[in-house]
Order: sequence, then C-alpha cells, then structure tokens
Amino acid sequence: MQWLPEHAPRVLVIGAGVSGLVTATVLAGRGAKVSLIHRPETRTRASHFAGGMLAPWCEAADAPPRLAQDAASAIDWWSGHFAGTQRHGSLVVAPRRDREELARFARRTSHHTALDAAAIAALEPDLEGRFDQGLHFAEEAHLDPRKALEALSEGLRQQGVSLRDCDADEARFGDYDRVVDCRGHAAAQDWRDLRGVRGEMLLLRCPDISLSRPVRLLHPRIPLYIVPRGNHCFMVGATMIESSDRRAITARSTMDLLNAAYTLHPAFAEAEILEAGANIRPALPDNMPALKDEGQVLRLNGMYRHGFLLAPHLANQAADILLHRHTHHREVSA
Repeated sequence: MQWLPEHAPRVLVIGAGVSGLVTATVLAGRGAKVSLIHRPETRTRASHFAGGMLAPWCEAADAPPRLAQDAASAIDWWSGHFAGTQRHGSLVVAPRRDREELARFARRTSHHTALDAAAIAALEPDLEGRFDQGLHFAEEAHLDPRKALEALSEGLRQQGVSLRDCDADEARFGDYDRVVDCRGHAAAQDWRDLRGVRGEMLLLRCPDISLSRPVRLLHPRIPLYIVPRGNHCFMVGATMIESSDRRAITARSTMDLLNAAYTLHPAFAEAEILEAGANIRPALPDNMPALKDEGQVLRLNGMYRHGFLLAPHLANQAADILLHRHTHHREVSA
C-alpha cells in the first residue's frame, strides 16, 4: 500500500545495521515517513564484520527448516537494491580426512551439485588439485556488507529519510506513530531471551589467489568460509563463541582462521592481514530472528549469523504489522 503524504505513518527506526537499514528501506518504499537514528561508530555494529553470504541452502545445514523458506527472496531483494550483489553460487569442499563432513553437509542441504576434482578446478582454477570432492550451490550469491549498507544509506538519503547520530534513550518517541527497535545485542536489556554469540574475522590480501565465489572449508572443529571482496582481498571467518565479550580477536581464533585458510591454499601463508576484528551477534534460543510487538515499539532482533539473508523477510513482516496497525487506527478514528 502506498500512502498519501498527509496520511503516511511516521516511523522511527533505531539502528543502522543490516536490520535497521533494510527495514527503513522497505518502510520508505511502502510510503511511510521514516527517520533513522544510530550510534555514530560503525564498528559497534555486528553487520560491519559480516561475511555477506546470501546462502540459504548452505545455511540450512545447521538451521531450522524454515530458514531457507524465509530467505528465499533475499537474493532477488539484494540484487534489486545493491548493484554489487554477485550471483556466482557457493562452493563447499573438505580435505580428504574430513570427507564424512562433506557427506553430512550434502545430506542436510539441497540445491547443490556434486563436483569431482576436475569440476572444482573448472569453477575455481586456483584450487586445482587441492580437493577431490565438493558441492556447488549454483543459485546462491554474496556481497560486500559494508558497501551494501553504504548503498542502502545513500538510497534512504535520496528518498529524504533522515539518518542521524542519536542514542535510543535520547529519542523522542512521542514524535512518531511507531518505533522499530533494530539495535541487535545492544537491546538485550529489553529482550531477556537475547544472548550474544561472538564472531571473529580476518580480512586478508593475497595477490596469488583469485576466487569468484565464497568457499566453505568443512572441518569438524572450526568450519571456515572465505568470501572474495575484490582486488585479491578475502574475508575469512566462521567462529561462533557463546560469549558477549567484546574484546579484540584472540590469538587462538587468529591462528585457527589462518591455519584453516592455509589448508584451503598454502598461498595464504604469505597473505597480508589488513584487518582483524570481533563483534557480538544477537541470538535467540532457536538462533532465528523474531518480532516482538509491544504497542508503540516493535522489536526486531535475533539475526544471529543470518542478518543479510533474513533481513528482507523480517523487514516486510515488520512493515505489514506497522502499516496494518496504522490503517486500522485510521479506520477506527474515522
């Protein structure tokens, strides 16, 4: 539904991570008068450290069955809102000693094609001779999270949406019809079931390697993903630690990630470490996001490791709730 300017609901979105920016984009696109407030430091946002994999079928290996259904529209949504979305699929491989991990992954997922060594080399020539079995999820995609969020922010500004630095406790909620709280783990005091899951990442530059798609290296202790970011830069991640500790990346995690990257290709031993970071993912007991409607405030949280994948679906659900409530209120008032 599109609204006439004089009837458009006034909505405040709190948080400029992926949940907040996608929700603001969806609401503005459906005619709401949107304002967005956020903390000024981008590095406090879990989205800043995300992998940016749009991989609903890969993620289904260790997620509730509804994840793939809820995420079905994410790739098209991002392709329509961020020109840098890359639709080259995902590649999953495992060392020979961990071949059973690959078989398990195949049993728990769908939308993949089994590959032999020659097929892996055809997809990623720099991995030739490294692995004799793999899985190709041809319909999946990836993006650079930081560039994608910058694009959403610029798109909102072009639509006249106000984006400003402000803490939630300084906002005047009375100026708005509804408020959407997308603060992630910062909102833990307002959602008791919310917990922190620590994630750590490295950003490497390795001129001797080129990859066209995310590669997941399966391992029984620390599965790894490497996501190409262009110009021979790669995001390396996968740690999931049940902790709300916001200290810098640990030496152990750094060694684990580097060792796993070396297992994928020895050339990573000579990679330049451009960045090492850590942050807290917000998670609910089932590791799936949820909405909590508290009247004026609608809380959207619990994205865990699926923020870019599930934000479009949750944002549309939030918009349905907000705009339906506004329509009903106007009808009753009339």
